[in-house]
This record gives sequence, structure tokens and C-alpha cells, in this order.
Amino acid sequence: MDARLNYFTDPTAGKTMKHVMATGKAIKDSPLPTATQELVALRVSQINGCAVCIDMHTKDATAAGETPVRLNLVVAWREATVFTEAERAALELAEAGTRVADAAGGVSDEVWAHAAEHYDTEQLTALVILISFMNMVNRANIITRQPAGSYEPGQFH
Repeated sequence: MDARLNYFTDPTAGKTMKHVMATGKAIKDSPLPTATQELVALRVSQINGCAVCIDMHTKDATAAGETPVRLNLVVAWREATVFTEAERAALELAEAGTRVADAAGGVSDEVWAHAAEHYDTEQLTALVILISFMNMVNRANIITRQPAGSYEPGQFH
């Protein structure tokens, strides 16, 4: 499958992608734990069906030491016993923030409060930006049918 657009050769994409990449780096450098970042990025990408991001975040998480069991269970995190309470709160916020069209009230106060129990303000900010960022990137990749499978860990960092 060929992508509909090549983000690396298009002039508008080139001007924009440097800012997108800078946002991704700022999130990576935030105090939000790396494991949480990768689990959330993977879950948002699973919900949205973004194959290229699932490929990327599965491989980056593995390179960062994440276990296959935890990666395989992200899709069913509610029933899995391998995630911390903090990770569960982050995954819950990621789902609520991704499925806003499905939830009449958006992200509930309960979901927010649960996340706030586990993360300080700076980490919550990073988590919200990560969820929003992943949704944007997922959509850009899905619209243009970016192919998955060839990503190498750390390729864009």
C-alpha cells in the first residue's frame, strides 16, 4: 500500500511536521512516565485504528523495556491485572478523551478526578497533550493511509 501523501517531501508538510515533531519531543521529555506515555499512545491508536502508530508505539515501548504481556493486554486493560492504578487512570482518561463523540458529556469529572489522584499538574498536562496529540497524528495518518510495518524504534526521536 502506498501513502496518499508523502509527509517527508511535501513542502507544507515539511513546514508543519517540524512543529509536530517538536510537540512529540516535548511530551517525551515531560515528567509523565515513559511506560505511561507508550501505553496511552498505543491505546489511543488502537481505538482510532491507526496502524502506523500502533506499529511505532509497540516497537518503541518494547525498546523501552515494556513486556509483550502488557502490550497485548492494553486493548483489554480493564480486565487485565498487569497495570498499575496510575496507568489504569491514564488509560481511562485516554479512552474518554478519544471517544468524545461517543460520550455526550465528554470526559467526566470522575474520570478526571481519578487521573488527578495519580498525576501532578505537570504530568496531567502532558497526559492531556499526549492524548490530543495522538488523536491528531492518528487522523493525519489514517486520512493519508500511511503504511505500517517498517518503523524502527526511535526513528523519529
